[in-house]
Amino acid sequence: MKMKTAILLLNMGGPNNISEVKTFLNNMFNDKAIIGAPFFIRKFIAHGIVKNRLSEATKNYESLGGKSPIVKYTKELVKELNDELDEDVFYIMRYTPPYAYDVLKNIRDYDKFFVIPLYPHFSTTTTMSSLNHFLKALYKLKIDRTKIAWVDKFYDNEIYNRSIVKRIKEALKDDDAEDFELVFSAHGLPQKIIDKGDQYMRHIKQNVFFARKELLKQGINFFNTHLAYQSRLGPIEWIKPYLDDKLKSLKKKKVIIYPIAFLIDNSETKYELDIEYKEIAKNLGIEDYRVASAPNSMIKETIKDLCKMMHNN
Repeated sequence: MKMKTAILLLNMGGPNNISEVKTFLNNMFNDKAIIGAPFFIRKFIAHGIVKNRLSEATKNYESLGGKSPIVKYTKELVKELNDELDEDVFYIMRYTPPYAYDVLKNIRDYDKFFVIPLYPHFSTTTTMSSLNHFLKALYKLKIDRTKIAWVDKFYDNEIYNRSIVKRIKEALKDDDAEDFELVFSAHGLPQKIIDKGDQYMRHIKQNVFFARKELLKQGINFFNTHLAYQSRLGPIEWIKPYLDDKLKSLKKKKVIIYPIAFLIDNSETKYELDIEYKEIAKNLGIEDYRVASAPNSMIKETIKDLCKMMHNN
């Protein structure tokens, strides 16, 4: 009998509808990987953040059609993979349904599980949080851990970096790259998380190196390329340079932003970058501001390559 394998894609998730916005925020800010305070202090802090952000976040999601773009793009990716692979492909979200337990309880009898967190760069706040969420469900359902194989980072995967360049080329269209500056924008983290040893910032920098290498390989030469960080929250210091400061420093008045921390478009790309930072760029006198898409369903070729690697191991 043929071995039955499930491919499980893990991601942070996003509201499936407006009523889930509060659920999303509550689950995210009560995650000890996001706020490392003791339980009751974390719960108090989370309550305050959610109370202050709920109204604005709800309006943002309403402007995006009443749900996070991550829902649509993830479903499309899973459908395409299921159409093309022999294995069954499922997705699990960290902060909104479908949660790990609800997915795993229906497929607990599979022979093998290939687990791929949809984060190219390892971080305690993303990869580890999603894997811990998955492993807790695994334990509750008494699924044998020897059935599990996973990857925890793949920023150096050649197929993945080619997908980055393809998206950048789509944003560039037929224009001359030397007329533009390229900014790789990554989701920020508090500096104290990096100081504790989180590998995220190092992996982001290495990913930029590999993406630049692929750009040069394909003969695409921007006036300059940069790395910056978006999405900072609160008064504490976050990793730098901040994206708004980077936009101020550009010499050219034409810029392409590539969201290097994301595989799937979400509110940070479709609202924060496409709308909020576009307004900042306009006020800074930037004449041509473009945001490249995340790989979305294009990432399926990378996922196939990662599955092949796990099969071989």
